[in-house]
Amino acid sequence: MTSKRHSLGALLAMGMWVMSQGLHAESKKQAVKSKTLQLLMQPADKKAPPQLVAEFDLDGLKKLPQQSFTTHTPWFKDPMTFTGPLMRDVLASAKLKGKTLSAVALDGYKAKLPFSDAEKFDVILAHSVNGEPMSAKYKLPLFIVYPYDSKKELQTVLYYQRSVWQLKALIVE
Repeated sequence: MTSKRHSLGALLAMGMWVMSQGLHAESKKQAVKSKTLQLLMQPADKKAPPQLVAEFDLDGLKKLPQQSFTTHTPWFKDPMTFTGPLMRDVLASAKLKGKTLSAVALDGYKAKLPFSDAEKFDVILAHSVNGEPMSAKYKLPLFIVYPYDSKKELQTVLYYQRSVWQLKALIVE
């Protein structure tokens, strides 16, 4: 009887733990929806954590001037039309300047981009594709997209690797 009681108690405890993890994951999903993008500045002391400078939700990003272009990508069979603010406008709205950007995705993927890419090219932080809001199929919530068809140099692995989807943060160094 005692071993059954212990087994039942252990099972109940495990079930409560699993439920709490599900609730924790759900609260993380809600946090992602409320704050779509974080802009951070890396202090000169690289051992110090990046400092939050600004946060944007989707509505805040949509209040910035919007750009659209149609381009081929290696991820979609047909050319797609992407819409969102220019990366340079987002960075300027937070008064950020630097040499390097680290783009961080929800899944932990990171890519280094020269800050000059935001100035040299019309890179957008796409929140819509073909007139529809980004979905899981199209790399939500944000996707760094270069105008690949505008210059041959952008049609290379180097720039495709800088095209981070599921973007959650930009860290300026």
